[in-house]
Amino acid sequence: MDLTTLDLASRLGVALLFGALVGWDREHKDRPAGLRTNMLVALGACGFTLAAMLIMQDYMVNREDALGIDPAKIIAGIVGGIGFLGAGTIIQSRGHVKGVTTAATLWVNAAVGIAAGAGYFMLAGLLAAATLFTLVVVRVIEGKAKHSEKSENLQGQDRSQR
Repeated sequence: MDLTTLDLASRLGVALLFGALVGWDREHKDRPAGLRTNMLVALGACGFTLAAMLIMQDYMVNREDALGIDPAKIIAGIVGGIGFLGAGTIIQSRGHVKGVTTAATLWVNAAVGIAAGAGYFMLAGLLAAATLFTLVVVRVIEGKAKHSEKSENLQGQDRSQR
């Protein structure tokens, strides 16, 4: 299948859209990697994936030695590069580590871009939805659990002081 300009534009658009959805959550919570960063990660991953597919497409049509072309190598490079970028968002200060969720968000958003670049829009959307579920819903559940735990600890302290 030859990738048309419309294919390329729609895949890049899907990566931007889903990257923006995830990025908006991070921006809204004033995290280091917000809207633009997540959009760029998804867009870049999509672009690299499309480039790999176009390279493979050209070699499969024009060359006999197409077996040496492996888009998975480019995708592996994306994963490693995003890992490095994510590591830069993690900060250790006074015994507390911050930014791990931001790093993980960048990493999974690269997968959103790769899926969009490969034309798997449903996968890209499901990944973005699962990411937002994790960032929004699970955070609420975590907050309630921590609040409940603190209440129990305070009640236990009150009993021991009597």
